[in-house]
Amino acid sequence: MGKLELYIPVGRERLRCGYTTGTCAAAAAAGAAALLLEGVALPAVHIDTPAGVRVEAELLEHAAGEGWAACAVRKDGGDDPDVTDGALICARVERSAEPGIVIDGGQGVGRVTRPGLDQPVGEAAINSTPRRMIHEQLEAAAARAGYAGGLRAVISVPTGEALAGRTFNPRLGIEGGISILGTSGIVRPMSEAALLDSLYLEMDQQKAAGARDIVVTPGNYGEAFAREKLGLSLARWCTCSNYIGAAIDHAAGAGFRSVLLVGHLGKLIKVSAGCMNTHSKVADARRETLAAHAALAGGDRALVKALFDSPTTDAGVELLRGAGLLEPVMDSIAGELDAQLKRRAGHNGRAVQLAL
Repeated sequence: MGKLELYIPVGRERLRCGYTTGTCAAAAAAGAAALLLEGVALPAVHIDTPAGVRVEAELLEHAAGEGWAACAVRKDGGDDPDVTDGALICARVERSAEPGIVIDGGQGVGRVTRPGLDQPVGEAAINSTPRRMIHEQLEAAAARAGYAGGLRAVISVPTGEALAGRTFNPRLGIEGGISILGTSGIVRPMSEAALLDSLYLEMDQQKAAGARDIVVTPGNYGEAFAREKLGLSLARWCTCSNYIGAAIDHAAGAGFRSVLLVGHLGKLIKVSAGCMNTHSKVADARRETLAAHAALAGGDRALVKALFDSPTTDAGVELLRGAGLLEPVMDSIAGELDAQLKRRAGHNGRAVQLAL
């Protein structure tokens, strides 16, 4: 069985996509459920991902016992430099006396120890979309087998604890392993040179088509916010990934009149601290910046310490809201972000508009 044969053009390159740990977990759970409920050791399963792409995942390491079955899927990250590429994502599914479906994490899957993440404190770091995908696969297997009882699925990653040290999980308060992630089910590969080529090409095409103003978003969040919350037309729009500085440089050089930058606070707060490449491997000043602006707005030592220890900016926002300082802190960050972007664009550059 070959790897996922889905390619996307990125700049001048053609890069192969892979599938997420969430897709792997759902596929392994589907295989384990088929073995448990139908007695069939499938060589592979097909998973319909949220991105609308159907993937075929090979099933490995079949095992079964009284009331349980297990199998695994090897993660295929495609051409993306992903630390989990090649890792075994395992699922053990067992019958349960309790009705319904329970999903938990085992060896090598991290556990949440701080608030503000996708899952509550104490839960396995299996995010919402993978949980839904696993749930759907187990429901489908039970329906095929005519099984009306309960099921419990435990997802594990034998090498997950070691891999987690190469991720941000320890910093986020996720202990004991990696997270099972993926909102689309598909890994879209990232190559810095190719992404920059693609970004510059998009901007040049917009300029050639007569655009004087352009909307720039780092990724899907900013695009969705601009379209759904701000009601903007994205006819003059491009995505810059982590390369916000490069996008401003090219926009200024190409002679655009203005740039509207729309993105999540967790991304743009880095830029307000002067980090123009926001990839986590390059820079991360989120908690330091949030804590500093809170102090400038009059936050006490306890609040500043809580913000510094906060695992995400979303959790930090809730702390600021509770302290009654959300508006002044956001105004302070936005002002510094505007100044940083104008400085990057050059003294004569027009104001860069901002939406968080």
